Amino acid sequence: MTDDTSSKPWGGRFTESTDAFVEDFTASIGFDHRLYRHDIAGSIAHARMLAHVNIITDAEAGEIVEGLERILAEIEQGNFSWSVGLEDIHMNIEARLIERIGDTGKKLHTGRSRNDQVATDLRLYLRDEIDALAAAICRLRLALIDLAEREADSIMPGFTHLQVAMPVSFGHHMLAWEAMLERDHQRLLDCRKRVNSMPLGAAALAGTSFPIDRAFTARLLGFDAPATNSLDAVSDRDFVIEFCAAAALIMMHLSRFSEELILWSSAQFSFIELPDRFCTGSSIMPQKKNPDVPELVRGKSGRVTGHLVSLLMLMKGQPLAYNKDNQEDKEPLFDTVDTLAGSLRVFADMMPAIQLRHDNMRTAARQGFSTATDLADYLVRKGIAFRDAHEIVGRAVRYGVDNDKDLADMTLAELQAFSDVIGDDVFAVLTLDGSIAARNHAGGTAPDQVRAAAIHARERL
Repeated sequence: MTDDTSSKPWGGRFTESTDAFVEDFTASIGFDHRLYRHDIAGSIAHARMLAHVNIITDAEAGEIVEGLERILAEIEQGNFSWSVGLEDIHMNIEARLIERIGDTGKKLHTGRSRNDQVATDLRLYLRDEIDALAAAICRLRLALIDLAEREADSIMPGFTHLQVAMPVSFGHHMLAWEAMLERDHQRLLDCRKRVNSMPLGAAALAGTSFPIDRAFTARLLGFDAPATNSLDAVSDRDFVIEFCAAAALIMMHLSRFSEELILWSSAQFSFIELPDRFCTGSSIMPQKKNPDVPELVRGKSGRVTGHLVSLLMLMKGQPLAYNKDNQEDKEPLFDTVDTLAGSLRVFADMMPAIQLRHDNMRTAARQGFSTATDLADYLVRKGIAFRDAHEIVGRAVRYGVDNDKDLADMTLAELQAFSDVIGDDVFAVLTLDGSIAARNHAGGTAPDQVRAAAIHARERL
């Protein structure tokens, strides 16, 4: 389309055409066409409100609504031509509406601005995406709960500082990730409350002189209420930033989870087997099976964090009210939504198919004196102060290191050399199964507690 000031909604003020490069540089239709459903929904509600307060007639509103619905069908059937010359989603749809129904279409923009229109579109879009992402998190949480129940009795080493610390139930470990995702889910739902405020009616920045009914429009669009301040309604994008912050936290958790899956699937750990369909091979090394899915999710977490920082920088220097800078909010938001949705989906698909190498996990859990704390607790129950018990076990571990012998492999005589209160019953607490079974309290790693926690987690879903 050749640029001509007469084709622009603001063309009356200008005497020369927009520079061709500037037109491309400033246009947003290349990415904001994604908002077409929400733009049309907002326009339909606005038209019905205009008729409700007698700014336009019911017949005119009906004509506008029918025209917009036909445009929606055109777009979804792939028959709509997007024009860079019309700059954005709003003007492309409005121009097509006028082309379809004539001068009546020109009345649609009464009492609104592209400033409140785009803010409304974004909130409608983000509200829908939050609902979809919340459902995706629930699906992944359910997969982790199922896996936790299935593997409640499976023992693996628990780590601190990536050193073997204590034996834990694999199911308990899965529920740790589920607990993080539960908080992530809550953050999304809490964010949605602040997204669900309607800017429409704020117009360019100060409201409108027409007798509009914003509460009526808000009800039609499912908003909790109209935004309370017109300047704030059009100028801030904190709801986008808050969503991206919540998304960055989710991706951070998925990145940490990915790191564990990558480690566990390596030959050095060999705790799990990832399904072939979630891995790739090497072009030169035929033995390789690369954990591409968790590696990519780990990498994509940086991408989402980058979008959060980008949006914070976008907003930090802007005076009130709307500025063209805010055109740059959409691509980071859209990519954050897509990246998070894809990461959640692939994790939810992958987790149920993971196979555990139980023997390798048990062998690893026996290394590194993982039941040393159990021996200290045993000594405390025999009447020794914890700090003294800690010292005694530390000397026993030193002996084990020097002699390449785990605590559970020492003889009773060897153990009694460190404390004469140690009896035959000590070996029950030095086993892996005894160790995790002893932690039989709410939030503990005992298999019965893991199964109970999984039931409660499922109920919360």
